[in-house]
Amino acid sequence: MTAPVVRFAPSPTGKLHVGNVRTALINWLFAKGQGGKFILRVDDTDTERSTQDYEDQIKADLTWLGLVFDDTFNQSARFEKYDAAADRLRGMGLLYACYETADELDRKRKIALSRGRPPVYDRSALSLTDEDKAKLEAEGRKAHWRFKLSGNRVEWTDLVRGPQGIDTSSVSDPVLIREDGSYLYTLPSVVDDIDAKITHVVRGEDHVTNSGAQIEIFKALGGEAPDMAHTPLLVDAEGGAFSKRLGSLSMDTLEQRGILPMAILSLLAKLGTSDNIEVREDLATLASEFDFGKIGRAPAKFDEKDLLSLNAVLVHDLPFDAVREDLEKISPDAANEPFWLAVRENCETVHDVKPFADIAYGRIEPIIDDEDADFIAEAKTLLPNGELTGESWKAWTGDLKQATGRKGKSLFMPLRKALTGQEHGPDMSVLFPLIGREAAARRLSRD
Repeated sequence: MTAPVVRFAPSPTGKLHVGNVRTALINWLFAKGQGGKFILRVDDTDTERSTQDYEDQIKADLTWLGLVFDDTFNQSARFEKYDAAADRLRGMGLLYACYETADELDRKRKIALSRGRPPVYDRSALSLTDEDKAKLEAEGRKAHWRFKLSGNRVEWTDLVRGPQGIDTSSVSDPVLIREDGSYLYTLPSVVDDIDAKITHVVRGEDHVTNSGAQIEIFKALGGEAPDMAHTPLLVDAEGGAFSKRLGSLSMDTLEQRGILPMAILSLLAKLGTSDNIEVREDLATLASEFDFGKIGRAPAKFDEKDLLSLNAVLVHDLPFDAVREDLEKISPDAANEPFWLAVRENCETVHDVKPFADIAYGRIEPIIDDEDADFIAEAKTLLPNGELTGESWKAWTGDLKQATGRKGKSLFMPLRKALTGQEHGPDMSVLFPLIGREAAARRLSRD
């Protein structure tokens, strides 16, 4: 197979979220696994809503994730190309002017439905004479432009969905140019795919119905339609619509929350596939395992719990040098290796160290139940003298067990609650020396 050339085409009108990134990742894994190219196409034809800040953020997010692109270009720099393609289609009689208003089109759709017919555009604009058009334009109407479909059946073999077909007589001629002269997605995308020699278009299944029209536009412009793969969309853990939650799952937000790139990539690469969802060490491993044949037809369920679980696996193995800067920002006192090694297995993200830093180096509210007050008072009197070490906890609790007769949970839980203010947490044998004798004595006194 010729090395594939794919493209990821976000619009710089918002931030990258997990849905966008999943599409980018599948493109990247497929291309790189076959020694191909991954192109970033910035779809900024909507000049009013597109911003440089969003474009810069998209590029920064892809770089942070490791999805490095081999080339990039902006659609806003290629309007002359799109104009030339539109003129060519007009000359072939395949792009025709329409003057119906949105209300008139809506009324036509409703009438068709009421008569039991599909709401397909009736092509009435094709019967307009030059005189009719001049009269409409004199009234202030501006044309939008539709591509004339062949009416034939367009078929292709989808890399995910298998054999696919669209009867173009059953769908409306697509609008390619709006009344204000701006382009919809379809024509610029085809022109760019031809020029960039895109071999495979990989995108969400919501674009399946567009494919028939796009394939015909490719042919009309003398290009060869790329192979296509349409992947199931993401849904939430309950199988419901996911779009309303995507804002909170943007890449910059996840980065700020302490989610690591390989946690995101490992989850998104395996969602909706026959592979188990497990952490992978790097993108190269994910690319070697990628296969369109593994992608199922059911919607891919995204659960934040899975993301945090994968992130925790990665965090538990992070060496101190990898988190030093983060620890310094959270608590300068906590930026030491013994502390990190003591608490990391209790963290889903690096940011989770904050309460443990407070336990080890700050002030906490001890929990001493009334029934344990005498036991805690005696525990204070038996505190080891001098600097606490890794052996101090075992020695201290051994003395307490002998002196009070307590053992198991009744021995250890009151001590943990008094010293940490929590019922759960890191191993006390490693946390105890970090707390230190002075702070331990103060907490056992409720000071």
